[in-house]
Amino acid sequence: MSSLIRPEENVDPREELVELDPHVFDHPIRRDILHLCVVHYLDCQRQGSASTKTRGEVRGSGRKIRPQKGSGRARLGDAQSPMLRGGGVAFGPKPRDFTTKLNRKVIQMGMRVALSARVKEQALGVVRSLEWTEPKTKTLKERIEELGWWKTLFVTGLDQVPDGLARASNNLPMVDTVTAADLNVYNTLKWPRIVLDLAAVEWFERNLGKPQVPPREYKL
Repeated sequence: MSSLIRPEENVDPREELVELDPHVFDHPIRRDILHLCVVHYLDCQRQGSASTKTRGEVRGSGRKIRPQKGSGRARLGDAQSPMLRGGGVAFGPKPRDFTTKLNRKVIQMGMRVALSARVKEQALGVVRSLEWTEPKTKTLKERIEELGWWKTLFVTGLDQVPDGLARASNNLPMVDTVTAADLNVYNTLKWPRIVLDLAAVEWFERNLGKPQVPPREYKL
């Protein structure tokens, strides 16, 4: 287990290992579940605000442009006809909701599959903490270059990203931070590398692990 902050010299390397719950981080890969979760996320991101005016909404007079017969030209109605430039749009887009529904258990399985896939690809790392004492972009950039952690998404299990890391990484284009509660399947698959702190590992194991079923009590 590497560390974002430089480890102390007296730390035993054998203590730098973390045991992951196989139910969360060793789930069978289900491409169909990943596809459902990604499509659901992208559908929910669509604004659906495109709007065009029909011939009844275009401003202008309803007077017939020219007589029906006698001119030798095509028959035309008012200036709002979809056949004319500046007229209404026939069957154009209107504001709509593109969001789709997906069961909560399917989304939870998708997170387990996505995390397990990153583990199998050796693209998931764990650090003790994401606390960054010096909120300067230069020092964080040097540390990331030292670790080779460009194109990395840092995930914390705390309620919010540590202030020092958030400020220091704000101007780094190939680094981003997010809380475990806000992480989704799309970003888990999009980023080439995911780095969790111990709090994030505990958060995922607590929310995505097997529910603890209390033993039954029998009355004699």
